[in-house]
This record gives sequence, C-alpha cells and structure tokens, in this order.
Amino acid sequence: MEIRNLGRSGLRVSTVGLGCNNFGQRTDLETARKVIHKAIDLGITLFDTADIYAGMGGSETVLGEVLGDRRKDIVLATKYCKPMSNDGSKQGASRRYIMSAVEASLKRLKTDYIDLYQQHDYDALTPIEETLRTLDDLVRQGKVRYIGNSNFPAWRIAEAEMAARQMGVAPFVSCQDEYSLVVRDIEKDLLPAALHFNLGLLPFFPLAGGMLTGKYAGLKNVPADTRFGKTPYMQERYLNPRNIALVDQLQAFVSARGHSMLELAFSWLAARPQVSSVIAGASSPEQIEQNVKAAEWKLSAEEMKEIDGITLG
Repeated sequence: MEIRNLGRSGLRVSTVGLGCNNFGQRTDLETARKVIHKAIDLGITLFDTADIYAGMGGSETVLGEVLGDRRKDIVLATKYCKPMSNDGSKQGASRRYIMSAVEASLKRLKTDYIDLYQQHDYDALTPIEETLRTLDDLVRQGKVRYIGNSNFPAWRIAEAEMAARQMGVAPFVSCQDEYSLVVRDIEKDLLPAALHFNLGLLPFFPLAGGMLTGKYAGLKNVPADTRFGKTPYMQERYLNPRNIALVDQLQAFVSARGHSMLELAFSWLAARPQVSSVIAGASSPEQIEQNVKAAEWKLSAEEMKEIDGITLG
C-alpha cells in the first residue's frame, strides 16, 4: 500500500482509505469488525467517519467498540457541523457547538484524540475566524491533530486559508469532496484551489454509487437488492443516459487492457493532482481486498489523455 502526505502536512495516509458510513446501519457489528481488521491488515491507515453517520453517532460508536489497541495503527478522521438533533440545535461551526461536538465524538470513538477533524459543510452563520480559532485551540490541547474541510466551495477555502494566515492559527490541510470519472465538477474551481494551497484531496463516492463498478452495464431494470435499487435518489443521480454512455466507453477502454472498471476508478483518482487517499466504503472483507488491489494500476500519460477524451468529451 502506497503512503502519501496529506497535502502540505506531515500526516501520512494510505492511498486507499476506508469510508465508515456503512458501520452501524448497513453493516452489523461483527461484519464491521471483520472489515476493520482486514483493512488494517492490508495496510489501510485512513479511516473516515462522521458524527452523523449511521443515525447520529452510530458509525463512531462501532469504531470505538472495535478498534481497541489497533487505534494507534490508524489515522482516525471524523467530522462535525451537520445536524445532530432533529430541532437543529446541534449543528454548525460555532465555538459553542464545536467544543461539545468534539467531546461527544471522542467519547463515542473511545479515544483521547482525533487525527483529522473535518468541517462537514460550510457554516454561513459563523465567522470563519471563530471556527478556526476554536479548532486551533483543540489542536493546541492535543484533542485534534489536524483539521480539514468537506463540501466547501473554492472561494470559502481561500477565505479560510487567508484567515488562518492572518491569525497565525492552524490551517485546513485537506478537503473532502465528490470526485470520480463521471463527476469531475471540482476541476473547475476547487481542485485549482487545492493545488494552490496544497491541500490534500480526499475524494468520496469514487465509484459514483456503484456506477463505476460495471455491474449495471447493459441492465434495463436495476435489481432491487443493489444500492441503486435500495436508494432511488442515487439511481436518479447517477444512472442517466450520459453516464451510461460514458461507462460503456470506459468499459471498452479497460477491457482492451485486461483491467476492470473498479481498477480504473481507483487508479485514475490515485493519479490525479492533490489526491492523498481515495475514500471508499466496504461491506465485506473481500470488498476491502478488491479496493486495495484496484489502486495498483499505474496509468500512463497517454492513457490518462485518452480517459479525458472519453469523460470530458
């Protein structure tokens, strides 16, 4: 497993990370235990969760139950900001909320520090200076090692960087955003911002909800037991004529080279600028093995150019 720096920071993470949003909802405790231990055994170090995953704390709780002594072997990343109460009282990036949110996450995770604490979304109601000062205090206290953001527009990333410099506080070292062969929107503004400020990019939904696994190729009706079948909004989001045609061309590309769609999806992202780790979930140990192997294809410059021709038209 290749290990990379997270942006300009000294934090080192595995090129393939484990997305933990399945734990506590689609994956029972014993299956989660097998997946977690298999991931560590195969060299995955970055474990990415959030306080809202699995019904307000469920994923963090599972990680806290399972990790035990192996906590020291991983880079544990979690998030705050999105609603943790039905009435909206527990959310945002104010000093008051962050101070309570981090303690709740630490308790559920059964640890005394978080390696990467990420703001899950931008909070327009709280000055970025207040947020950054609070996060810097947590870094100084040792409760948080590094900070990152997720789902920020590019101009908000620049705003946060300038504020951190002016205040002399810990800056964001990473950004986590959707990025895949069929969703390349961040290349317009966000990726250039990540390059300029040297933020480590952590792509999520690398398989576009399953679209890039190849299992939906040629299907006229989506099976009910698949992710698209169980979550209609995901089907509506990804399973459209444009993506179907694109995937057909990518399938021909990988078939001609003796590779799979899964290998292409992971390896292409791993070859993109600023990508530190590709975040992908897994519901079985076997899926972990597939994800790790999928990132091993070293695409040539000519192949990357051909892929651009297919995906960018």
